[in-house]
Amino acid sequence: MIISASSAGSPSPRLTVLAGPTAVGKGTVSADIRARYPDVWLSVSATTRDPRPGEVDGVHYLFVGPTRFAEMVERGELLEWAVVHGQNSYGTPRGPVEEKLAAGVATLLEIDLQGARQVRESMPDARFVFLAPPSWTELERRLVGRGTEGPEERERRLATARVELAAAPEFDHVIINDDVRRAADELMSVMGVPATATRAR
Repeated sequence: MIISASSAGSPSPRLTVLAGPTAVGKGTVSADIRARYPDVWLSVSATTRDPRPGEVDGVHYLFVGPTRFAEMVERGELLEWAVVHGQNSYGTPRGPVEEKLAAGVATLLEIDLQGARQVRESMPDARFVFLAPPSWTELERRLVGRGTEGPEERERRLATARVELAAAPEFDHVIINDDVRRAADELMSVMGVPATATRAR
């Protein structure tokens, strides 16, 4: 389901920002888009956290240390950045995004709520999409089932998620992630990416 919060004109190849609460499935939806929509470029965020099992540097994230991240902030190399869950820093390298937009490539940023708000300030013409869970119970189930955080970290992330869910009205569109493939297809529809792009690579 797509809930439009604005009456913007027809979609065009421009920056789209995807945000939503922790464990809602942003990464899973993005991975599906990466596999089935080769015409869409997904920005790779920089982070100070350690890689999770299966994550590849330069593909899922740019894993940098705190010192390097601070240098990127100081030099203005990041389009947005934030400290998430009071622990690790995440940010979007500015250069690659600007290059893709200048070339007219459909560009997607998968970032957190704080980052989305920063992008809105610097790039108000971007399209902002909020990925929401079918229910709070389902969000809790996904976070526990992920198995990547301990009990204290899960509680911290759930507390953050409650705040993040309340921000949905700030976005141009809300997509309910009750099915990954469908949610990805709806996001592509919002972005104006042709259905023919669904062909596998």
